[in-house]
Amino acid sequence: SAHQHLHRRSMPVDERDLRAALPQGELSGLVRCTSYSPGEAQRESWASDSSDSVISSGSDPDSNLYKVILLGEHGVGKTSLARIFGGVEDCADAEEAGNTYDRSIIVDGEEASLVVFDIWEQDDSQWLQNHCMKMGDAYIIVYSVTDKVSFEKASELRIQLRRARQTEDIPIILVGNKSDLVRSREVSVDEGRACAVVFDCKFIETSAALHHNVKDLFEGIVRQIRLRKDSKEDNARRMANTKRRESIGKKAKRFLGRIVAKNNKKMAFKAKSKSCHDLSVL
Repeated sequence: SAHQHLHRRSMPVDERDLRAALPQGELSGLVRCTSYSPGEAQRESWASDSSDSVISSGSDPDSNLYKVILLGEHGVGKTSLARIFGGVEDCADAEEAGNTYDRSIIVDGEEASLVVFDIWEQDDSQWLQNHCMKMGDAYIIVYSVTDKVSFEKASELRIQLRRARQTEDIPIILVGNKSDLVRSREVSVDEGRACAVVFDCKFIETSAALHHNVKDLFEGIVRQIRLRKDSKEDNARRMANTKRRESIGKKAKRFLGRIVAKNNKKMAFKAKSKSCHDLSVL
């Protein structure tokens, strides 16, 4: 049977490389590593939704190539999430830091190519971190549910990001990783959700160790990008094509909920907190 090929780019980023690569073709200066065929379990979970197509290294406006940047404190699991996405988590030769991972996935019946940048901690260069804040089409801010300090740092990062991209409506997902470590939990689901509502971003908890919600996270980021970039018609068509059609009753309830929420600020907060973990709506 044909193996799905996933591609990893090795990215030893330094200032000259990025300056040379980004202004013209944005990603044209990145080097692609050899393709890697993941194990059975990995193929089952992703490959049915992914595609063999390789991203062209030139900048093609029609290729739906989205740059997603991972942000977060040291040790929260950014690299684990990136490597699961890239299909290289068991690959011994993968360097520890400074990688980008690219692959095409099918979301709601249409292909999207993501390049996930795990370069936030590659070095302590302020230039690189400032650049990360400006170059993404979308951001995933990760904290560990077992580490309150990393949760506070996530809020700081959200504030920095808002400052860097003031006028832009950029998709941001706040991710509480390590949800499997129940006994060591220091940040509750409710705290994570409340933080996302206050900072106006989406929220999901993941466990990289168990692969829980990792696929939902990356599909969700594609949906969030599309909701902002594509026409209402395109998005409506995608929603109609998905099998997860809501019952008419649910739709009516949601519609009524919105009307009530407009007249009641406390209700509005509740309504918002309900939608902050729905990655398929704005």
